[in-house]
Amino acid sequence: MDGVIHQSQRCFESRLRHGNLAYVGRRTPGLDSTPITRRVVFVLLERFSVMAFTSAVDAIVTANLVAREPLYRFETCSLEESTVHSDLGIGISVDGRLSALNAKGIDLLVVCGGYRAALEPRRDVVDKLREVATNRAALGSLWNGSYLLAHAGLLDGYACTVHPDSRAGLEESYPRVRLQPHPFVIDRDRISSAGANSALSMMLAVLRQHHGDEVVRGVEDILACDRPVEDAADCRMRGVGEDPTLPEALRTVLQLMQNNVEEPLEIDDLAQHASISRRQMDRLFKRHMNATPSRYYLETRLTRARRLLQQTSESITSIAIACGFSNASHFSRCYREFFSVPPSRMGGSRRS
Repeated sequence: MDGVIHQSQRCFESRLRHGNLAYVGRRTPGLDSTPITRRVVFVLLERFSVMAFTSAVDAIVTANLVAREPLYRFETCSLEESTVHSDLGIGISVDGRLSALNAKGIDLLVVCGGYRAALEPRRDVVDKLREVATNRAALGSLWNGSYLLAHAGLLDGYACTVHPDSRAGLEESYPRVRLQPHPFVIDRDRISSAGANSALSMMLAVLRQHHGDEVVRGVEDILACDRPVEDAADCRMRGVGEDPTLPEALRTVLQLMQNNVEEPLEIDDLAQHASISRRQMDRLFKRHMNATPSRYYLETRLTRARRLLQQTSESITSIAIACGFSNASHFSRCYREFFSVPPSRMGGSRRS
């Protein structure tokens, strides 16, 4: 796979629904009823990039949250000591040493390097990496972790990437490795990223291979909400109603929905404000949002309500009114139907 992820030009499904996956009482579409929990091991080299490591871990932890299933479990190990120091000097306690690692049952092992990480592995490290590979685990690297895999002969014939400062040495020392100038590369059962920023993108690509677009969009909505859309210093976070890939009329309606939660507009009025017919609006929502306008509007209001329940101590009645519901009873019924739990279960005790 090429290391560059391109934004899909296909129809967008409801972004709110992706963000709500962790709270809706149903399984994520596309997942088996009994999903496999994949075991991921991170090998932390001394002075590893903590930003690259946490980006990769955050992706799989958030995937568990979004899917409401244990899709992944991870553990950490070191080459020698029980504590490994990152590039920031922060000590990280690991679960064990690589030499003692049980190589069976590992689905993915990732070597986490860094700008000043040592790149000459001992013989026992090489042997353990080869043992893991023999057990059919996928292998990955962050920053310059590719060096250890290449030294063990585990990247021969594979495409990979590495931090630019380590590129020349890897090319010279391991000519059988097909080094690529991409932020991250996935080649069969080998994955690699060149730095901290691309670690998240690489793991999102892995998630997409394992579980499809639905889980990835849910993770992105949580972790990439502040991703800049331009190289401007004053760039602000963009909502779904500002997505330039959506038709202008649809963006207008989405913005109106977002801005009129407490006093919802009639669906016909939304169409009139966007200068389109009701039928045209229905088609736009079906094509781009995979929902009817009324259903999407309801979900917008329920999403706002969930956030208020989580983040404030306001009463259920006050939140119901703030989100455009005529009374607490109607709100509670809609909330329970969508999230499969009553609003009283959210955010601790509160008055009705």
